[in-house]
Amino acid sequence: MGAGEMRKLTGVTRGIQSRRGIPGARDARYPTSMTPSSGTRSRTRRARLAVVVAAASLPVLACAGAIAARQADVDPAVAGIPPFVTEDFGGISRATLETNALPYKVVATALLLREEQRRHVALTQADIPDVYRQFGFVYPARIGNWPASVPQPHFDRPLGMVGHMLGGPIPLVRIDAVTLGCTTCHGGLVYGADGRATSTAWIGLPNTSINLEAYTQAVYQALKLAVADQGAFRDRIRSTFPELSFRERFTLRYVIMPKVAARMREYLANGDAPLPFSNGGPGRTNGVASLKHMIGAPPGIERGHADVGFTSIPDLGSRALRSSLLYDGIYAPIGAERFATRTLGDSTAGHVSDLAGIIAFFTVSTMGVEPDVAEHAIEAITPTVNWIATRYRAPPFPGAIDPSQARAGEMLFVNRCARCHGQYNDESPRRLVSYPNRLVPQAELGTDSSRWAMVDTMVTSRLAQNAYARHMTAARTGGYVAPILSGLWATPPYLHNGSVPTLWQLLTPAERPARFYVGGHALDYTDMGIAGHVDAEGVYRYDASYVPWSTPDLYDTSKPGLSNRGHERQVSGLSAAEKRALIEYLKTL
Repeated sequence: MGAGEMRKLTGVTRGIQSRRGIPGARDARYPTSMTPSSGTRSRTRRARLAVVVAAASLPVLACAGAIAARQADVDPAVAGIPPFVTEDFGGISRATLETNALPYKVVATALLLREEQRRHVALTQADIPDVYRQFGFVYPARIGNWPASVPQPHFDRPLGMVGHMLGGPIPLVRIDAVTLGCTTCHGGLVYGADGRATSTAWIGLPNTSINLEAYTQAVYQALKLAVADQGAFRDRIRSTFPELSFRERFTLRYVIMPKVAARMREYLANGDAPLPFSNGGPGRTNGVASLKHMIGAPPGIERGHADVGFTSIPDLGSRALRSSLLYDGIYAPIGAERFATRTLGDSTAGHVSDLAGIIAFFTVSTMGVEPDVAEHAIEAITPTVNWIATRYRAPPFPGAIDPSQARAGEMLFVNRCARCHGQYNDESPRRLVSYPNRLVPQAELGTDSSRWAMVDTMVTSRLAQNAYARHMTAARTGGYVAPILSGLWATPPYLHNGSVPTLWQLLTPAERPARFYVGGHALDYTDMGIAGHVDAEGVYRYDASYVPWSTPDLYDTSKPGLSNRGHERQVSGLSAAEKRALIEYLKTL
């Protein structure tokens, strides 16, 4: 997710109780998190505004208490789903109010104010979901793979926005704090047989419309509006949230708003920008840039490359077959071979534990916590990793599949694709049973190199000096691991940076559009990908009759980090019929 960078935006940090549910933390009453702090003064300044991003993520589930009460009744593997949705794993604490966490009611009201100025209409609390949906946040009616033994959660705030009420250094201080949790990115909407998004979410499926960059910029501009007239803004919060307690009103007036105003002045004096890098766009993030910022590694431009390592959010299927993690295989368990073939029989409890020891640290770049806090969260996140590794399956393809074409496509896949992408069984949907974890060097694949190039010696050396080094090794690999293709039908656009709208275009490089829209899109089940057409200017855009459910963004492949080149050699020589057959087979995975 975004950059954990708005340090001390609210400044309500001293004495705040924190770290719920993490073994070894000082106060077991409050959640846990995972993100390191910055180093230089300028980096600290920008880190403060990452709070805008994280704070703009505001989850809170009405039935969290019921979920916790019934955890004991749930199968141990399936028990990993509820915490994946509801827990912040340390992201709400005194420390993260200095980085990513923000006061929900302040940000939500500020965004309403911004939207009113843009649309010239009066809005109320009831309009908040529509404001958040434009950035790709999801308010599902239900979760399709939620455990049957646990009540379905109700979402008053977006899926993935987690938080709780924090107390302060004196009894009067009370903050409704939130941060972006795991399912902001890893909880996507299920698509129907008509190719349209439904109101059902699927945990583990990527949210291919979440736009953290647009959200960050909107929160920044909204907070500038808020501080322009603090008295009027406080009145607006009270009218928007009449349930605001006296303690919250006290905190708003004497603690939060003065700190926000001071932070906005600082940003204005230092370039008027919330972050030193882009968070990406719909369905893509810039995690390594955020990580570098949090661990104090210098900006890429100072090291000979730009911080534009954008990556498309993946489906979480078959993660237990990975011997290393992330697109370039940067992280591997200590003592383990980084790129080794794995089968279902290799998914041992020990390997799952090793993966949990790595995954817990992902929240360093997403929630703004210190590495040692992330380390404390390993035990809490292990049930979720166990569920992902042993039980998670992507939703089945909802459309019709031609059996004869799929059989022909299977032969093509076995002969041309399986060497890199692995072998699947005959279940429905098919399950990955053997995966080579093959690293494809840059010269062989030819895709955009920005992501793996960002992992330089400065990054790996910094990671070797903190808690990361106790659980993993980090390396610059010089290429990308051929991805797992489970759930591929639901995850466009394609390639590691999300630069190709459809599988047909991926298999037909000459037809890949230089510019296309993504976000709130429908799916085309023939070409398999984002539904649309190429207009007279060569832009791949949605059909005029389609109304996107979130605000689309124009993807321009000429920009750094967004190239749509690569994988040409691997698909050369395929006939049109063979491409159609291969697409039909890929729908079955």
